[in-house]
Amino acid sequence: MTLRQSSDMTKFKECLNKAKEVVVLSGAGISAESGIPTFRGAGGYWRKYQAASLASPEAFRNNPSLVWEFYHYRREVAAKAEPNAGHKAVADFEAKNSSSKKVTLITQNVDGLHARAGTKNLIELHGNLFKTRCTKCKEVLVNTDTPICEALANRGAPDSTVVGSDIPIKSLPHCKKGSCGGLLRPHIVWFGESLDPNVLNAAEVAMSTCDICLVVGTSSVVYPAAMFAPQAAQRGAIVAEFNLEPTPTTSEFHYYFEGPCGKTLPIALNI
Repeated sequence: MTLRQSSDMTKFKECLNKAKEVVVLSGAGISAESGIPTFRGAGGYWRKYQAASLASPEAFRNNPSLVWEFYHYRREVAAKAEPNAGHKAVADFEAKNSSSKKVTLITQNVDGLHARAGTKNLIELHGNLFKTRCTKCKEVLVNTDTPICEALANRGAPDSTVVGSDIPIKSLPHCKKGSCGGLLRPHIVWFGESLDPNVLNAAEVAMSTCDICLVVGTSSVVYPAAMFAPQAAQRGAIVAEFNLEPTPTTSEFHYYFEGPCGKTLPIALNI
């Protein structure tokens, strides 16, 4: 590291102004400010289940009804949430600099708030709550229906006294393409699954050529995204972290700005 870690906003803005390729790498922290549960750490429970235990192919095979209740709850929460000032700052920065900079947003979030804020050049590493994938024909479709099927209406509340799910599998969302009829699943990259190679490649290309990277609301512990910013810093790109508190990789970056993204990003991006 040639520069000491700094919280000098003026110098950061000078670097940002000179940059031709900018990458914003966002995580759960920015959406937490819009009321989206992070499902990480001690509070990462839905009912009596640790959220991670429901976000796997095995969980879906064993109890698709329970997993769909969990994801229906997440869809409802995300649908009611609004993009905050942090989301909007990134989208506005992209729009205002479209002729002079290439701005790419790589997000680990699945809530769709960046797109709703207006971001165009968006890479969603882990999928999207409002997309489904057929387990039979593999077709991926956008689906914003509320509820996604009648059987899930008024279901999915995080009530710790509720155990399991009694929704018949035939009543869950199914593919409507021709005569397929396959069971639909959320188009989410679950634990134990690999990222879409095309999505991962697009992210790696952006990270390999950016002049500056903003790490926003992510603890940098989920791989492979956890290596993106450290690798960029190692090759000489300027990396600035925006988080509520330091993370394991903070010391590897040039700049660190502490506080809610909804307050620090608008200042940093001149919004």
